[in-house]
Amino acid sequence: RVTTKMASMDNLAGDLRKTFYTDVTHAIKWRTTQLKAIGKLVEDNREALLAAIKKDLGRSPYESVLGELATVTGEVNYACSNLKSWMAPTAVSTPLAQVKGMSSACVTPQPLGVVLVITPWNYPVSLPLNGIVAALAAGNCVVLKPSEMAEHSSALLADLIPKYLDNNCVRVVLGGIAETTLLLNQKWDHILYTGNGTVGRIILKAAADHLTPVTLELGGKSPTYVDKDVDIAIAARRIAWGKFFNAGQTCIAPDYVLVHHESKSALVAALKDMIGKFYGDNARNSEDYGRIVNERHCTRLQTLLEGSRDKIVCGGEVDVPSKFIAPTLVDLGTHGADHPEAAPLMQDELFGPILPIIGVDSVGTAISFINSRDKPLALYIFSKSSSTQQEILDRTSSGSAVINDALMQYSMSSLPFGGVGASGMGAYHGEYGFKALSHMRAVLNKTTWMDLSVRYPPYDMSKLWMLEKML
Repeated sequence: RVTTKMASMDNLAGDLRKTFYTDVTHAIKWRTTQLKAIGKLVEDNREALLAAIKKDLGRSPYESVLGELATVTGEVNYACSNLKSWMAPTAVSTPLAQVKGMSSACVTPQPLGVVLVITPWNYPVSLPLNGIVAALAAGNCVVLKPSEMAEHSSALLADLIPKYLDNNCVRVVLGGIAETTLLLNQKWDHILYTGNGTVGRIILKAAADHLTPVTLELGGKSPTYVDKDVDIAIAARRIAWGKFFNAGQTCIAPDYVLVHHESKSALVAALKDMIGKFYGDNARNSEDYGRIVNERHCTRLQTLLEGSRDKIVCGGEVDVPSKFIAPTLVDLGTHGADHPEAAPLMQDELFGPILPIIGVDSVGTAISFINSRDKPLALYIFSKSSSTQQEILDRTSSGSAVINDALMQYSMSSLPFGGVGASGMGAYHGEYGFKALSHMRAVLNKTTWMDLSVRYPPYDMSKLWMLEKML
């Protein structure tokens, strides 16, 4: 069942909670059946999903398979393979005071109840479905609110999900601000939101009214550091791929580059070369290069670019009606001398195919620059030096960190995906998603065949001495 009418949404969370309390979602058989159905949805509707994404983002099928369909399949397979062990109680040790043989203790995962998943437009298939995977693996009912800005993908999911998943436990709500507001007024057992910090704060405030826990994936300006000892060609290839994948509309895309000044000119040249190799002389004609989601975002990026027009060293072409922005490199000069931190491009997450490049004189300067800003969702380090790699890891904070590559952490179900500080709170994917949407219940089981008197009144110091030794 797809809920699109506001009148039918008034108590959607309450309706699903009634289903939840029938315990149907608790069984491993139900969970695995639902997870496999998500995999089947992707398999059966591959071409339709790719076509919808193409309409929304102009993205190539290759990138959509790699960045969306394959990640969903990976999450489903990983969850199905590990769900039995995730659901099993974990035994913990008991102190002497509990007396071995007279007690046992464990931590038992319990479903939370009804989860609200709110997703953005930039990955309009994988983000919704991966959120549902985490919720169902943990044994919850779930309501999905996909982005209205990816209208074709969202409409397709709204049509397909009721055909594959348990309609009594999984619902989809289409719409915009009004529908989202109505959902946020209801009591949920967890909210999983992916998007920008502005909306994230609204969701956090709404959740606070019901003491609802949240997982927020918010993005930010993810830095890339390039050391002077790297293989410039490989670094440029991986940075360019990570940046211009999905036309830069990826929350963990490299947002800007800090490069040792001795390697800066070589890196700029190598990045130009890679852009040409990837997309040809004119990216507008490349089947492998995407488009900006809408004219409003395209105009936003165009305005930012105008503030640094004289510093563009590659690209810069913008066609708002066709939502095209060429892969663009902007040389913002050197830290200290040219004050690149004041440039319009360096104020907020770009979320587009524009890559500012800044020269630094040392790794220490790069670390100070990174630490002067909000904690990012991702940090990329290109260096052959293990001591440099470790120094940056030790002295910075980020949701994730990748050494000598970009974006690839997202594809690993064995790693948590989440932010820190302004880039988000909490994490999911794989077991981390299962735990985020479960309650880890502490269980202590005591026998009754013996009942030591030392803890009971009347108290005396000899009893207290004995108890202190046992605790």
